Amino acid sequence: MEFPKTNHFDKELVRSKIMGPNTLKLTEELMDGANVPMGSVVLDLGSGCGISSAMLAREYGLITYAADLWSDPSDNMRFLECLGLTNREVVPIKADAANLPFAHDFFDAVVSIDSYNYFGREPGYLQSSLLPYVKSGGQIYLAIPGMVRDCHEDLPACLLESWTPDQLEFMHDMDWWSALFEQSSGVEIVDMHEMACTAEAWADWIACDNDYARGDRAAVQAGALDYLNTIAVMLRKL
Repeated sequence: MEFPKTNHFDKELVRSKIMGPNTLKLTEELMDGANVPMGSVVLDLGSGCGISSAMLAREYGLITYAADLWSDPSDNMRFLECLGLTNREVVPIKADAANLPFAHDFFDAVVSIDSYNYFGREPGYLQSSLLPYVKSGGQIYLAIPGMVRDCHEDLPACLLESWTPDQLEFMHDMDWWSALFEQSSGVEIVDMHEMACTAEAWADWIACDNDYARGDRAAVQAGALDYLNTIAVMLRKL
């Protein structure tokens, strides 16, 4: 695939900031199918170090709130400033996805890259904990790490090269996610599909020189991507 927006970022910088499959490539593929006007106010939920937020602000012209529970907002702001961004373009916030500190109907859209499966698996989460903060007609764009088919009852050996069964419980297939979203009122599923960049995004990640990437490398090299995918989801609040 071609990633012109991703290529605007220094490759070494990207390697130092991604925390899993290449966040920028996932964001670019997801957002290139989106319809979010420049100047929209967007929540980047589970934003990590803020590199996805930097792309949303710099490449798509979105006013982005970078909400993450585990990263330091001050560190993230310094990183964003190094990219030429200001707090009028990206606002880093330490926030729990289950208890968001925003006014209702605040966001035009929500984006979540490679993180929704950690906090969004409970049946009531979408309706009770996220939708109230999205304007009517607003859209939610998710890139969810998933499985081609749920295989928890008979996990392939290649997946267990890097991850425990408990860790793999965070991963589900498209049918599982569709059934979960259908339980929520006030939202419609506009589109769900497998993302094309999964293998490339994973290759970028396991090429990184850090303990987490090295830990994932064994499973990927043993054939894990025959069983794993990334699920693109577009929802609309009614």
